[in-house]
Amino acid sequence: MFTDRADAGRQLAARLEYLRPSDPVVVGLPRGGVPVAFEVAGALHAPLDVIVVRKLGAPMDPEVAMGAIGEDGVRVLNDDVLL
Repeated sequence: MFTDRADAGRQLAARLEYLRPSDPVVVGLPRGGVPVAFEVAGALHAPLDVIVVRKLGAPMDPEVAMGAIGEDGVRVLNDDVLL
C-alpha cells in the first residue's frame, strides 16, 4: 500500500522507469492526481502538465460520476451510468 500520494507516485515511477528513454510527458488530474504525477515526472525527468476537469455528478447521486467536462468545453459521458 501507499503512505500517501507522494509515496504512490514514487512507487509508480519505479515501475515506469523503462519509459524514460522515450521522453514521456506526465499528465495529472487535480484533486489527487497532481501529487502522484509530480513524483512520476520528477523521477522520469519528464515535463508535467495538468488537465483541469470537473466531474459531472448524477442528479440522483452526485457522488456517482456520469461524466466529466474539461477545458474548451470537452465533455465525456459514461454511457453505463446514463442508461
